[in-house]
Formats: sequence, structure tokens, C-alpha cells
Amino acid sequence: MRIIGSVEELKSLIGQEVAVTDWFPITQERVNLFAEATGDHQWIHLDVERSRKESPFGGTVAHGFLTLSLLPMIMESAISMPMTKMGVNYGLNKVRFPAPVPVGSRIRGRMTLAEVEDIPGGAQLVWKVTMEREGGDKPVCVAESVSRRYW
Repeated sequence: MRIIGSVEELKSLIGQEVAVTDWFPITQERVNLFAEATGDHQWIHLDVERSRKESPFGGTVAHGFLTLSLLPMIMESAISMPMTKMGVNYGLNKVRFPAPVPVGSRIRGRMTLAEVEDIPGGAQLVWKVTMEREGGDKPVCVAESVSRRYW
């Protein structure tokens, strides 16, 4: 856990990799629940037998947006800013899914602080997040995540 204790410390981290998370498992149950929540029932995510036979991935894969939806959780697991009262997701600048996430694999995130901009009552942060699959040769998600922190 990376603890950032002050605004000055936060600003000193611009351009640096701030944290790397622990590995997190992607289970079929999580994929199924995401499909239920979003209505995305494409067979490559849910049909284990068909995916083994017909998919170029050799089995089911997580939704790209499931991978993306894990950003707040992985960031919270690796970075703490106790000087803030609250944080909110503000949006995304760029998102790509260069490689699939096979069900049963583990992923982790690498967070680099790209920007800190003062706003009334706090700061807007831009994080470059690279999500990796254990044993993979390409990232599974690369995103610029924009959040706001309030003091």
C-alpha cells in the first residue's frame, strides 16, 4: 500500500510509477455476474464448452469492460490518500484492450501519476494505468483514468 500523506507529496510523484497492485484472480463467477449486471451475454464470455472449441482464446475470456471496471478497486487496494475527504471518478481519456483476459488468469495494475491539476477544494488527477495478466506478454488494459480528490 502506497500512502500519500500530503498534497505536496502527491505533486512530487507526477511522472512516476506510484504503485503496483497484488495479483487479482478473474473467475468465471465474476464474469457471469458482470454479464448479468450489464446484459452482455456474448458466448466468448459465458459458454465454457463452446469457447474451448470455437474461440481463438481457447476458453472464456473476461469482458474488456469488466477489466476496466476493476480500476477503482485495484487503485484503492494500492494507493491511500488519507489527507482527502473523498474521491470521485471523473472519467477516462484513453482506453485500449491490447490482449484478452482468459478466465482463471490473474491480473494486476501499475499506476503512474501523469497529472495533478488544482481545482476548487481539491485536485484533479490523471493516472496512467496498465493492467497486466500474469504470464502475458502484452497489457490487457491501458487507460488514462481521471479522478478528483477533495480535501
